[in-house]
Amino acid sequence: MIRPIIAGLTAGLLLVGCATVADTIAHDVHDYPEARSYNLSENAMADVDAALSRAKESDKRVLLVMGANWCHDSRALAGWLETERFAALIDAEYELVFVNVGMPQTGDGHNIEIAQRFGLEELPGTPNLLIVTADGTLINADTATTWRNAASREEDAIYDELVSLANQAA
Repeated sequence: MIRPIIAGLTAGLLLVGCATVADTIAHDVHDYPEARSYNLSENAMADVDAALSRAKESDKRVLLVMGANWCHDSRALAGWLETERFAALIDAEYELVFVNVGMPQTGDGHNIEIAQRFGLEELPGTPNLLIVTADGTLINADTATTWRNAASREEDAIYDELVSLANQAA
């Protein structure tokens, strides 16, 4: 008589354990389209120079995303930029460049000289989003380094900010 009770309790505990694991996994699902891999470049400065040249020819701005593969906020922002909605905006208004900056907040930064080129002396984290005119003027110096919460930003808020920055006077 005791064996069936113990077996029933054991089965019940296993089911509760599975439900707890499933609940934990469900909470890890996010509301943004995370890019599988953050684009990297062998020569980031040359990529920026090429984007500035294209921006001059096309009368666009450069959308410079400085982030890293290890950073979920960088991958979230890259994921949004890959969607159809954002791709259409980028195609119309921007030349897009992704730059790997490593872990600048720990002293292991890469390509920091690109941020410095546009007037940002340091990068406090990742990602950073710089909007640069074809002549090299940074439009959003006050918000460029505030994107460390990109994964928790709403799609419409990101989109609206990019639209606003595309039209903001230099």
